[in-house]
Amino acid sequence: MQIKGIARETLDFVLEASKSMAPLEFAGLLQATDGIITEVLILPGTESSNKSAILRLYMMPNVKSAGSVHSHPGPSRRPSRADLRLFSKTGNCHIIVGSPYDRKSWTCYDREGKVRELPVLDVEFEEDSII
Repeated sequence: MQIKGIARETLDFVLEASKSMAPLEFAGLLQATDGIITEVLILPGTESSNKSAILRLYMMPNVKSAGSVHSHPGPSRRPSRADLRLFSKTGNCHIIVGSPYDRKSWTCYDREGKVRELPVLDVEFEEDSII
């Protein structure tokens, strides 16, 4: 699936979750609808520390992932070797967030670890209805 962008609300969730987890790393998988990243899937068993976050990919439900997201405790957003291994397994859009966890402190990479553009889009979310 071709990823066209990320919903502003989803990016804001990622930034807030990363900030609230600091100095531990936040991690999840990105889910897209119609080519737009709209959700973050938090896998059961994810382990976070101030050095890494471990995603238990075997806990992933039977859905396709657009990529991954995780935070770094400092300002560096450069992918590590472990990050690149994860990138190769989960889609082609990977976001790393660094401190201060604002709209200027994130970078998107492709599965090879090259910086890629990811437009932030204003998307209308449907309200969940309870029947």
